[in-house]
Amino acid sequence: MAEGAQLRIKQATVEDVPLILTFIRELAQHERALDRVSATEEGLRLTLFGSRPYAEAVIAYQNNEPVAFALFYFSYTSFSALPGLYLEDIFVRPTARGSGVGRALFAFLAQKAIEGNCARMEWSVLNWNQMAIRFYEKLDAEPVRDWTVFHLSREKLGQLTTRTVQGTE
Repeated sequence: MAEGAQLRIKQATVEDVPLILTFIRELAQHERALDRVSATEEGLRLTLFGSRPYAEAVIAYQNNEPVAFALFYFSYTSFSALPGLYLEDIFVRPTARGSGVGRALFAFLAQKAIEGNCARMEWSVLNWNQMAIRFYEKLDAEPVRDWTVFHLSREKLGQLTTRTVQGTE
């Protein structure tokens, strides 16, 4: 971190929803996927701060300027019967990269994982994002090479349930 720069990481509140959405859009632009963002402020309010929050967010401030965020949730690992912390998103604005903000966010989340008695903390990274991969390796994080991530989109979920209900698997 730049000498004299003060870093503060805080749990996001409902008042931070517009900032969280801005960070999500900046991350998506960095990942060349801005056209895939359909999140809205109302959606974030409901899913992060509603009656059943599905995830949490933290925001990093450097000299009182928001420079990074992380969005995470607790998962579960049956083999150890313990929770895990899954880091869904982390983004450090380009102007703050290389200043220790990312490392501080990871340390903050690692502490949350320890406090939550988590078996592990995990996340995914795009294969082409070599800068992020090098950063994760500097943290001593290890890639999981024997697993492939799959997902079903919202549309595909509907198709699967329709086919299964009709008996056309």
